[in-house]
Amino acid sequence: MTSAADLEQLAEIELQREEEEDEEDQPSAADGPSLPPGAALSPASSHPYYDVARHGIVQVSGDDHYGRKLIAFSSCRLPPSHQLNHRRLLEYLKFTLDQYVEMDYILVYFHHGLRSSNKPSLKWLREAYSEFDRKYKKNLKALYVVHPTNFIRIVWNIFKPLISHKFGKKVTYVNYLAELREHLNYEQLVVPGDVLRHDEKLRAALKDAPPPSAKTPPPRPPLPTQQFGVSLQYIREKNREAVIPPVLRQTVTYLKDKGLRTEGIFRRSARVQLIKDIQKLYNLGKPVNFDEYGDVHVPAVILKTFLRELPEPLLTFRVYSQVLDILSVESSLRVSRCKQIVESLPEHHFIVTKFLVCFLHMVSQASIENKMSPSNLACVFGVNLVWPRHGSVSLTALTPVNIFTEILVEHFHTVFGSRCPPAQVTP
Repeated sequence: MTSAADLEQLAEIELQREEEEDEEDQPSAADGPSLPPGAALSPASSHPYYDVARHGIVQVSGDDHYGRKLIAFSSCRLPPSHQLNHRRLLEYLKFTLDQYVEMDYILVYFHHGLRSSNKPSLKWLREAYSEFDRKYKKNLKALYVVHPTNFIRIVWNIFKPLISHKFGKKVTYVNYLAELREHLNYEQLVVPGDVLRHDEKLRAALKDAPPPSAKTPPPRPPLPTQQFGVSLQYIREKNREAVIPPVLRQTVTYLKDKGLRTEGIFRRSARVQLIKDIQKLYNLGKPVNFDEYGDVHVPAVILKTFLRELPEPLLTFRVYSQVLDILSVESSLRVSRCKQIVESLPEHHFIVTKFLVCFLHMVSQASIENKMSPSNLACVFGVNLVWPRHGSVSLTALTPVNIFTEILVEHFHTVFGSRCPPAQVTP
């Protein structure tokens, strides 16, 4: 039987072998690792973990289609070990995860780029696994290991005695980026350029490689009854000029009646296949009765999914940069600034936003029972209301996005009270 010490030595040898194979494909040291597309260049220098966060190792990419936060860890962004305090890295990981572990989340680990020069020690990995207690593991729904190598498999064997069977079932190896599309909303992920190039190299080495995603056939035109993935304008035109989209109206009405006092409402996910089935019913114009599912979290996930799949966010692309600037506004003036931004929205977007935020304000009013304060609701809904035209909301952009959303919910009457279009609807 191979001892743990032997396995550790094997892991080190394997990693060095992989480095030698990849050496000719790496950018020069002067270039340094490339920043992930869509990532902010640097967090604010006041960030409590600025020394770690500035490298972009961890990215929170909003929710996937089924209401689960996507958190990515990129090995290629790890600087040489002598330039990074790995204890601080562990604290930063916990600091980041602490914001999301009360809701369902997914981890994506991009393995490419791990080197002898930048890898944390196996002792550090053991400490990390033991420190990430049940609080962190309970709501982790899946861990995707992208571009696994023999090194990963050897390390897995080292840790096997420590890893529970239940946790082990959450781990999925993903050999190519295209496979991630089968599991999550790939477009929302911030994938480092180094990882993209490595994936292209692996695909090129395949004799029967599938065609690249750019050559996939164009999507079919939407059905007249389509509700998900089409614009507010399209839905209105195809639904007898209904101002509030049917999915939004039905989920809000149901949750207002039966979900206001549910603890952690909007923080739980639902079975992926069930959500797909309900989306299909809506898109085919068939009736949906949420009572049949016996789970109030199902309409909550459907509501978030609807918002996430809009081609343009509810708050529109135009205001994204204005939302990010909220941190530069003096605290006492932020409510009035949010009011200005919201009042500048096109009328239809304003009416739908007002309808939704009015409901979220109601949810926050019952926070003693449901534990969903304006701050907690902002963490869930911020990235579903606004995002950039290209890429996704970066980790550093989450703070202003969440602050902006929290103000909308907490100060609903002040922010939305002045503008009252004739066509407006209340929940």
